[in-house]
Amino acid sequence: MPAFSHDTPEKAAELGVPSLVWRAGQERRWRMIEKAAGERLNGSVFEDGSGVGVYLQRMAVTAKQAVGLEVEFARAHDSHKLIDQMVCGTGEGLPFRSDAFDLILSHEVLEHVQDDQKYITEIIRTLKPGGRLVLFCPNRGYPFETHGIYWRNKYYFGNKPLINYLPRSLRDKLAPHVNVYTRRDLKKLFAGLPVQVVERKTIFGAYDNIIARLPHFGKYLRAALQALEKTPLQVLGLSHFWIVEKLTQ
Repeated sequence: MPAFSHDTPEKAAELGVPSLVWRAGQERRWRMIEKAAGERLNGSVFEDGSGVGVYLQRMAVTAKQAVGLEVEFARAHDSHKLIDQMVCGTGEGLPFRSDAFDLILSHEVLEHVQDDQKYITEIIRTLKPGGRLVLFCPNRGYPFETHGIYWRNKYYFGNKPLINYLPRSLRDKLAPHVNVYTRRDLKKLFAGLPVQVVERKTIFGAYDNIIARLPHFGKYLRAALQALEKTPLQVLGLSHFWIVEKLTQ
């Protein structure tokens, strides 16, 4: 994954490091977004935390209006083909009117925001009635913390096993830079909001990095783990995938 020259370890930990490469993992998630969105992709679409904009660029192909928001605007400016359609800001205070968008995508962003409740509330406020949020965020049940840990004043990136299985207080000391969610955590974020959950499940990754190094093993691992998504063992998946629709008045 290419690094950004202006990203410090602190920024990378807090904001994540988006991929510039479109591979099987991104393609699979894009197909999920397309299916969840349906005709809403032809309307007003918004990516809340668009990073370098790989998904926003896809949405913009058919959208009547496509807008992205990114807190680290220099990152987006260096690599974003839709820079004129980008807004610099945070998801906790969106600079848009209520009922503005047919579709909002939040792709692995929720875990990085300062106030996840405000972030979700703002998304629902700016969705049109009947509009949908497509949400991906990390699952606490996954056996690895994919964002690394913070130990003795230093970040150690990479997949760290069993961190998310520790008691929350200890887990948060080791990974204060990133949150992680159970299904119950997500239900609390949407409680009391005018929404219905259309679909929710947990998905495994595409393991493109492993396939690049060990093609045969990696493809077997991908097939085996993704097959678990149709079983109770999906609770061990990498990410939550939720489709949330705003209720009509």
